[in-house]
Amino acid sequence: MDVVSQYANVNGLNMHYVTAGEGAPVVLLHGFPDTHAIWRRQIPALAAAGFRVIAPDLRGYGKTDMPGEAGAYAIDFLADDVLRLMDALGIEQATVVGHDWGALIGWHLAMHAPQRVSRYAALSVGHPKAIAKAGLGQKLRFWYMGVFVTPVLAETLLKAGNWAALRSMNRSREQQQLWIDALAPQGRLTAALNYYRANLKASSTRRWKPVDVPVLGVWSEHDPALGERQMLETREQCRAGFQYARIDGVGHWLQLSGAEKLNTLLIEFATTTAAVTPA
Repeated sequence: MDVVSQYANVNGLNMHYVTAGEGAPVVLLHGFPDTHAIWRRQIPALAAAGFRVIAPDLRGYGKTDMPGEAGAYAIDFLADDVLRLMDALGIEQATVVGHDWGALIGWHLAMHAPQRVSRYAALSVGHPKAIAKAGLGQKLRFWYMGVFVTPVLAETLLKAGNWAALRSMNRSREQQQLWIDALAPQGRLTAALNYYRANLKASSTRRWKPVDVPVLGVWSEHDPALGERQMLETREQCRAGFQYARIDGVGHWLQLSGAEKLNTLLIEFATTTAAVTPA
């Protein structure tokens, strides 16, 4: 299955994306510190299953333009980029799959543009209200965010020792090198960190509301940043139904180490037209 690299003008940015297959559209949204390449084990499987797959480099990442101001990475802009890309590709509605920051963007779309999202698969990251209510243990898991929002300090620490901190996040040398190659060019690491800087301090649970599209929540056993409770309690925020799946023996990047099971879950979820279990 050929994977084609293309560009679209989106909100004044040159946005890079890859696409493969034909059929009902599935949009894959990556997180920190990834690019579209994190989906390299999902794209062929979804395309072979009869879907048109679109995986963009979100603003600031990969080959997509990077605005200079931190405020340009506010979630409203990130979500609108996805909608405008769908417009450019003639996609009225799609199954959306999001991981990490891409999952938060997906939640935003499911809340504020539900007519564009037929079904939503949230990987690792549950509904923001569920995260906020998940207790002290979840808050402690987010200790690193205090570093990431601090300009200069975060960049210095992540680059130190030939990117030792970044390398420690995943054992795959292939993935480590993909991260370094993507973040080493001037300004790219700061652009990625701006996702935290533009959104965390201004975040408020009041803007997050229940969603009215079917949701699949997938959590992996060895995720250091996100506990299972926040995903399980996401059910309360999903009025059109919530399906939960747990992948054991896998860390945060379940697209890689849990690819076989994840691919099966995503294909089944995107294929079915039946409603998931009501919340």
